Amino acid sequence: MAEYNSTSTVAEEFINDKKIKETLAFAQAHKDDLELMHTILEKGREYNGLSYAEAATLLECEDPDIIQQIFDLGKEIKEHFYGNRIVMFAPLYLSNYCVNGCVYCPYHGQNKHIPRKKLTQEEIREEVIALQDMGHKRLAIEAGEHPTENPIEYILESIQTIYSIKHKNGAIRRVNVNIAATTVENYKKLKDAGIGTYILFQETYNKEAYEQLHPTGPKSDYAYHTEAMDRAMQAGIDDVGCGVLYGLNNYKYDFVGMLMHAHHLEKTYGCGPHTISVPRVRPADDIDPDTFDNGVPDDIFKRIVAVLRIAVPYTGMIMSTRESAKTRRECLEIGITQISGGSRTSVGGYVEELDEEGRFDAEETAQFDVEDRRTLGEVVDWLIDLGYVPSFCTACYREGRTGDRFMSLLKSGQIANCCQPNAMLTLKEFLMDYASEETKAKGDALINEKLSLIPSDKVREICRQHLEEIEQGHRDFRF
Repeated sequence: MAEYNSTSTVAEEFINDKKIKETLAFAQAHKDDLELMHTILEKGREYNGLSYAEAATLLECEDPDIIQQIFDLGKEIKEHFYGNRIVMFAPLYLSNYCVNGCVYCPYHGQNKHIPRKKLTQEEIREEVIALQDMGHKRLAIEAGEHPTENPIEYILESIQTIYSIKHKNGAIRRVNVNIAATTVENYKKLKDAGIGTYILFQETYNKEAYEQLHPTGPKSDYAYHTEAMDRAMQAGIDDVGCGVLYGLNNYKYDFVGMLMHAHHLEKTYGCGPHTISVPRVRPADDIDPDTFDNGVPDDIFKRIVAVLRIAVPYTGMIMSTRESAKTRRECLEIGITQISGGSRTSVGGYVEELDEEGRFDAEETAQFDVEDRRTLGEVVDWLIDLGYVPSFCTACYREGRTGDRFMSLLKSGQIANCCQPNAMLTLKEFLMDYASEETKAKGDALINEKLSLIPSDKVREICRQHLEEIEQGHRDFRF
């Protein structure tokens, strides 16, 4: 049996089944130890994170007072590092051709009745214009794994197309990439193409469960998939995004596995994941979530979000439109820093006309059902009403503030002199170009109110000047 080694690049050593089970056993045995819980919370209040064992122990506790303290501390840490900014993005599905046999995904190769589609470069152009006309500046491109339909050359050409499109005042300034595990050579190509974050969900860290869920195709290789982030970082991609699909396997096991993965990346490469996503299994074509008996109820899900925020205080946390508006609102308070808006999880979904029933035909090619179906404008208006600053910022990536350079700024607190003004500037662009008059009035009032949160007098004054210039028609200022 493999022994645990956090700096090994062998999957079963840095994600160690024996160590995870020992951690879970310890957490279970100490779930009623309130003194220990208070000690862990006190460590969390130092804003330096928790070990995966401490986080697992905290998650196990059922004491109502401790749970409330977890929520309060998650909110405190989130506000300390990220303020009231919420980063906005949208997924763009390029192709649903796939050769894998993942039993939870409608794109699996054995599904013979889902329509298969791959966007041409002209169709990508149309999708991107539609996304720009909504106001989006940041995309996450998605594609199934298929060696001939979706080779790396297709992905690279698509990235180039996306970056080349400038429609009216629109521009996609950051393309994050969520594609299958690949080689160091291909990761270098993605790096050279100017991607933002490379995103890859592990789905589950339990090898036995992983192999049952992925019976066929390249993704069935647990080690190759689990070691993908190592290859990406070896290729120079220092912003990587992790996640598991809650509901596929025991959530406690995967919670520890993901934090163990983050610990491995930090110890081995000097920088943990840039983002962590927290998706839950959703209904989809040919997929019934009731076939999975590991569903995570809302109260547990919220605790996962809050404990993650305490454990990895510097890491961005993403929640998509898989979740309801209610769940997203509650989780924004305790840890989430990025959300999608106006999303379509289908190939070609942004330019399809509505049918007689008010549905998008392209939803036949959707990867999963969307719970929050509001438009981007509605989501932005909602966030403003809640007191958040919707941010379309991509400045850190474009200024080279990635990986450990971004983390050092965040840890020092200096990021507030970048992120807060950049959030306001990009929100102002959205208000001028895409918002309703009502949203524009509320957004302008919020910006005026939040200007004072910029610590530096000099930066605050420059931000004020740029806001006036945006009013006059200028765009794309950044700190």
